[in-house]
Amino acid sequence: MKSYFMFLPIPVLLLASCGSEPTRRAAQTQTPPVAVQTTAVSTEEWPASYEATGTVRARTTATISSKVMGYVQQVSVQVGDHVREGQPLITLEVRDLDVSLRRAEAGRAEVESAIPELENATAAAKANLDLAQATFKRMQELAEKKSISNQEFDEASARLKAAQANYEMTRSRRTQLNSKMAQVDQEVRAAGIMRDYAKLAAPFSGVVITKTVEPGNLATPGTPLLTIEQDGLYRLEASVDASKLASVRVGQAVEAVIEASDRKVNARVSEIVPSVDSASRTYIVKLDLPATPQLRTGMFGRAIFPLGMEKVVAIPVAALMDRGQLQSVFVVEDGVAHTRLVTTGRRTKDGVEVLSGLNAGERIVVPLPPGLLDGAGVEVRQ
Repeated sequence: MKSYFMFLPIPVLLLASCGSEPTRRAAQTQTPPVAVQTTAVSTEEWPASYEATGTVRARTTATISSKVMGYVQQVSVQVGDHVREGQPLITLEVRDLDVSLRRAEAGRAEVESAIPELENATAAAKANLDLAQATFKRMQELAEKKSISNQEFDEASARLKAAQANYEMTRSRRTQLNSKMAQVDQEVRAAGIMRDYAKLAAPFSGVVITKTVEPGNLATPGTPLLTIEQDGLYRLEASVDASKLASVRVGQAVEAVIEASDRKVNARVSEIVPSVDSASRTYIVKLDLPATPQLRTGMFGRAIFPLGMEKVVAIPVAALMDRGQLQSVFVVEDGVAHTRLVTTGRRTKDGVEVLSGLNAGERIVVPLPPGLLDGAGVEVRQ
């Protein structure tokens, strides 16, 4: 069987090849343009801000330690427990303080037992004084009438003076006894206070965040046993650059973003620490945060300080296309829509800040019609 081959001249092949390009262009020109609306990219006045990072801290923190030395008998809380003001936390075993209290109480009982006897003596002295005064008065009247001798009158006068001295002595003893009673009362009160130191209670309502004690440990004065932070009251301690401190003032309203909740809250500057950190050259600015149940010490947060107004390139939100981590818009040039990647910044309800990719005056498609592709012909309609 023989094979047959057909040979065509080279110019015929070239003509056939070149004829496909006009056909493709003609097909493109036959696609109707997409009707779109456009707007010019403009610059707008937006509020400028400075963002500083910081850490959430409790406004009030208490370190619980013992005022007396003693072995720990009981620990009633664990880390994370919520406690109320006055709730018992730790109990110490301090028998020597009980002994001191009983000794003081015994001393008070001894003084109290002497009170009735002294009161009887005072009453007897007062009765004796009254009798001596009455006798002296009668003797004085008789002496004026020359009815008694001088010896008898002198004896009555001496008995009166002796009765007065005895009564004053018993009154002085009662005053001393009252002073002694006040002293032993103070000793009993002091011994009771020292014994009460064996029971450590919460100074306020809060959350236990650290615990370094177990039953059987020896508690010494000043050694931290528990740490409690007041529940619901927190602040953000932000590190503010020294160059931005001039725009920060106490009482200023500031927005704060807590990383865990990822939402903005209204905070207020409560304190500016005057010292500068030598490593970072920053100031610590403390912002009071509103009561939020999810807040905890150590959380990361950001403080946004207002700095006035600045000009930014902004576009409507409806003009932006989000595809993963890429943002783009359609820019119209000579009746053709071109995709332009942009870098965005802050957003508002209706606008987006464009950091790069667009210039003021360029026209972009907004709103985005469905099916619009890069390079498609468009017809701008107002």
